Amino acid sequence: MASGKGGTGKTTVAVNLFASLIKQEGLSVTLSDCDVEEPNALLFFPGTPKHVQDVTASIPRIDKNKCVYCGECAHICAFNAIMFLRDPAHIQVIPELCKSCGACTWVCRHDAIREDEQKLGEISILEMGTHSLREGRLELGTPFTVPVIQKLKAITPNTEVVIYDSPPGTSCPVIEAIHDADYVIVVTEPTPFGLSDLKLMTQTLKKLGKTAGVVINKATPDHSILYDYLEKENLPVLIEIPFHQRLAAHYSKGHLFVDIHRAYHNMFRSLYTKICTQIHTGGRP
Repeated sequence: MASGKGGTGKTTVAVNLFASLIKQEGLSVTLSDCDVEEPNALLFFPGTPKHVQDVTASIPRIDKNKCVYCGECAHICAFNAIMFLRDPAHIQVIPELCKSCGACTWVCRHDAIREDEQKLGEISILEMGTHSLREGRLELGTPFTVPVIQKLKAITPNTEVVIYDSPPGTSCPVIEAIHDADYVIVVTEPTPFGLSDLKLMTQTLKKLGKTAGVVINKATPDHSILYDYLEKENLPVLIEIPFHQRLAAHYSKGHLFVDIHRAYHNMFRSLYTKICTQIHTGGRP
């Protein structure tokens, strides 16, 4: 699940697709919430998730009693994570910029740098029989979302279907979430902002060479501009979720669309069928 902007309904589609598929006999499904800055997929399902592991990174610490202020560590750092002044002598690690590559520790000839583990986030899992819900959650005040997503995806689920609920936008965390997906569902809305960000996502998917289809959320009777663009880009519309106050009210209470009416259950089952068809036909509708 991807979208060029926040608030289009990525998680809405992800949790409803997951809920519809786990009712299908003989199919095992995993939903991984990769929106680690604000994960909320677990809110829609009963049960207490189990903490699996912390996600950490090695951050250098400089011993100023051993440091000779040669500046080699700052020179080798490709991320400008070490601030160095020769006169007056000053050196300081900026953890928010560090990528834990270890180059500074390697280059230091005076044993003045050691690495401490810093917690970046944590991984939790809610087991549901043969299905599972997985969540990555970023530590408050930490900017390193990509390592948490990587660790979440590295815990390989033993299921036939895996759904990744990616972060919004088109930046590095999104690329990490979707780069190895077989198919990308782009969730958009029929607004000028929705169309603008859909265009950004479309260009990103082209560069990644991804097969994709579109879910229009909060659909209204007239969104011809959106359809004109989708036709131009040869992007199929998989389903349309209507813009309805009743749906918004149910969703705000943590209720799933597929539990409201059988028609929505069938809608999301048809979404899965269309995705499987496009994967097997190379993206042709």
